[in-house]
Amino acid sequence: MKKFIRKTGTFTDIIVIAALAAFLIVLAGQLLGDALMNMLSTPNLQEENPALAISLQYLSFIGIWIVLALTLVFPKNRPMLKALRPNSTGNNLGGCLLGLLLGFGMNAFCVVMSILRKDIAISLWYVEPLKLFLIFLAVFIQSGAEELVCRWYLYQKLARRYRSPLVAFIGNAVFFTALHLANPGINIFGMAQIALIALLFSVMIYYYDCLWGAMLLHTAWNFTQNLIFGLPNSGIVSPYSLFHLDAASNGFFFNPGFGVEGSAGACVIITIVLIVMVVIAKKKNLKPVDIWAEQEAELEAKEAQAQA
Repeated sequence: MKKFIRKTGTFTDIIVIAALAAFLIVLAGQLLGDALMNMLSTPNLQEENPALAISLQYLSFIGIWIVLALTLVFPKNRPMLKALRPNSTGNNLGGCLLGLLLGFGMNAFCVVMSILRKDIAISLWYVEPLKLFLIFLAVFIQSGAEELVCRWYLYQKLARRYRSPLVAFIGNAVFFTALHLANPGINIFGMAQIALIALLFSVMIYYYDCLWGAMLLHTAWNFTQNLIFGLPNSGIVSPYSLFHLDAASNGFFFNPGFGVEGSAGACVIITIVLIVMVVIAKKKNLKPVDIWAEQEAELEAKEAQAQA
């Protein structure tokens, strides 16, 4: 058992309890965020101002940021802040740019392939750069909230208790997938894609110490699909986007109900990127990032000293 459970772990880090805590954070955060955004909304906002309507929809996830911040009142959670601090490995400008490039590139590739295969047809709709930039910031709030819950809070709690990184990898991937099961149009490829991209995010944290890059990859992926190309993002269609979807049919890189995310092609692309990033990490001999290692070493030293 000692080979599996770490000395740094607490009762609340048990996988079921940690997942339940993460779910309650999401639930409380959504309730708080919805209440805050309802103060700024009006009954006909989507028809009157679609850009503001979609912005408020994404901004409602600010509630999750607030609730997560409150978890830091517990001293044992504060070491998690190490995963958010800038560093020379991944949490820097280069890591952020990599995340943006991967998010935009993977999604855009799937969309372009769908257009070339004539599975979708799109046309230019709204060209308002400032509004799109402001919405991008709102999408960052939404995507960042999901990353903070899954790849910061839940990931680090599981990493604090369990020695095998697979527990943190698989645990947050299953939780992340479960959060999307109620989305309209969900299908088997959609679930597979969500799990795969969750593993990709975890690889960015485990090997590259790049949580901010994961947050921006997530942001760019959602923004590209939903706000640039006007396609369903996890089954949800934006009332405002740069392009408008004129026609759609099921294809290798696109699913009419769930968008690019519901396609076999997206699963293939993400798997390729996932493998490439692991191979690069191995070739560069990157050491896995473990923010609990020092704390565990201190506990073991104290235990050995007490036994001496």
